[in-house]
Amino acid sequence: MSKFESLPDRALELVHAISANLKEAAPKAGQWLETGAKFGALKTGARTAGGFIRRNPVVAVAAVAGAGLLWYAAARRKARLQSEEPIEGSARRVEARRANGQTSRRRTTRQASEESPSE
Repeated sequence: MSKFESLPDRALELVHAISANLKEAAPKAGQWLETGAKFGALKTGARTAGGFIRRNPVVAVAAVAGAGLLWYAAARRKARLQSEEPIEGSARRVEARRANGQTSRRRTTRQASEESPSE
């Protein structure tokens, strides 16, 4: 058996050894592929946006200004909602009293009819 006949067998062994080492060294290869695809999409999108901005600078400035206004409005709304929150604390009910010592509750028509003598 010559060296040339055993070359394909040695190459297969070498490929298997390398693949085993790669599997151990990089178990997250799928995530790397996804990340690479995302970077590719980001690069393509940035290139497209750059070309659009070069051709239409007025539209780009208007879009940035609109986004700034939306952000400002959202920040103002958030601040307003936070200022309207009730203040934490404790409270107790105090009954209002008249000068003669009676409480100042209003009588409902039902209470008034029950207390008045019917003839």
